[in-house]
Amino acid sequence: MKTKLPIAMSNRHIHLTKDDLNKLFGDGYELTKKKNLTQPGQFAAEEKVDIIGPKGTLRGVRVLGPVRAMTQIEISVSDAFVLGVKPMVKNSGDLVGTPGAKIVGTKGEIQIDQGVIVAARHIHMHTDEAKEYGLEDKDVVRVKVSGVRGLVFENVLVRVGERHKLEMHVDIEEGNAAGIKNGDIVEIIK
Repeated sequence: MKTKLPIAMSNRHIHLTKDDLNKLFGDGYELTKKKNLTQPGQFAAEEKVDIIGPKGTLRGVRVLGPVRAMTQIEISVSDAFVLGVKPMVKNSGDLVGTPGAKIVGTKGEIQIDQGVIVAARHIHMHTDEAKEYGLEDKDVVRVKVSGVRGLVFENVLVRVGERHKLEMHVDIEEGNAAGIKNGDIVEIIK
């Protein structure tokens, strides 16, 4: 049974609905691809927005594409303090009870009532890989990081899907604390 996989760090970013994209950048607007991300079909866009909270602003937050069903802002705990919102660790798409923020684009601005999260650490895994690893969608595992600043990540959600590519994601603060570089190999503890 396999236990090793690559890990990557995620910096602050935003996912937008088509409607919100149009409000922020203009009617009929299409995102401009800057570079592909490791997950198939996902990309970093050239477009950036400013996020305004009760206490402060995060400028130049990268938009990720393609557009999604819900607008979601993924930040670090430190970013949450800058904005003045309570940091809530949530799984992607679980936005109930999360704080909102103002989002400013080049052609307009919107206010969302919820959608600001600190993304929970997780593993993307194709269905075939899940069988090899003996895991199922929504399993929760522990992951060991070796090295000088080695540690064990608890409560790592497994997300299985036909379009997923094997990779663990942590936010940039977690990655820096563990001395991780994108592409480092970590191990699931069984």
